[in-house]
Amino acid sequence: MAAASIDSQKLGTYTDMSGFAGLRSAAQQDSKSALPAVAKQFESIFTQMMLKSMRDASMGDGIFDSQASNAYRDMFDHQLSVTLSQGKGIGIADMLIRQLGGTAQDSTSASSTDSDALAALSGSGAVSTSSGVSSPSDAESGLMSDLQHLLSRSARAASDGATAVAGAVSKFAPGSPEEFVKALAPHAIEAAKTLGVSVRALLAQAALETGWGKHMPAQGSTTSFNLFGIKAGSSWEGKRVNVPTLEYENGVAVRKKDSFRAYASPSDSFQDYANMVATSPRYAKAVGRGDDVKGFAKALSEGGYATDPSYAQKVADIANGPVMKQALAALKSLANLP
Repeated sequence: MAAASIDSQKLGTYTDMSGFAGLRSAAQQDSKSALPAVAKQFESIFTQMMLKSMRDASMGDGIFDSQASNAYRDMFDHQLSVTLSQGKGIGIADMLIRQLGGTAQDSTSASSTDSDALAALSGSGAVSTSSGVSSPSDAESGLMSDLQHLLSRSARAASDGATAVAGAVSKFAPGSPEEFVKALAPHAIEAAKTLGVSVRALLAQAALETGWGKHMPAQGSTTSFNLFGIKAGSSWEGKRVNVPTLEYENGVAVRKKDSFRAYASPSDSFQDYANMVATSPRYAKAVGRGDDVKGFAKALSEGGYATDPSYAQKVADIANGPVMKQALAALKSLANLP
């Protein structure tokens, strides 16, 4: 199948996955001819990731934003990334084509600046090479394999229908423990390094406090991203939400309404938590516990972090339980994918 038979109209619409099927078939039969279309799709995926990172780094939702408007915005970003790549794009497609032995449009040779950028791209692992400059055929097969993997994941997400839309509506709305661990693992790793404790301990504590991300403190449509149930005392100068909570007084559960800290992102929640535990004399015995999950949680509880007498055991049970093990195994499997 020649590159001319690839339906560019279908590839120009992010919701039409049939175009990807045609592209995959064309790449398998004539990878050289399909290279320009493949490079554009790779650039489209990169652009969409860039737009998503930009949205996540914003100062927060506007007063007129809602789940519906955020969903339409995410749909717009997906289509925008595809449309941009179909034109001149941002240059990534041209660099890939030249690197893989093709001829980029509107360019007959790569400048020294492009060569430096390509070297950095290869070094970062975006195009896998075994020794310096690889032959075009080796690089092409690597690109095709990586792109097929990415497209397959996109196709599965699109086929999930309402589940995929629900995931696009919220910045952090894990539908399973696996998604919870996948989203929070990078933040948990950094916080664990600061505190000298197990990553599992922090993920388990966050899972206990939020029900695996499903029950964070929230007021109306305002989500707090408070993953550790940290209350907002008089010294807290940031945003807060007032919600009902369950406290234990003399071993008896009592319903109360309290004020909790609100953050702009899960990352901010982990950073504030790690800073609070690391600098508070009350929790000094919790720092540096290593893999002793129960000892870490017990030291927190004894310092007044939680009133539940079974808090330490609950954290340890989650950290060492089958659900956490399965979620971590899925994360390791994902990390090992090509």
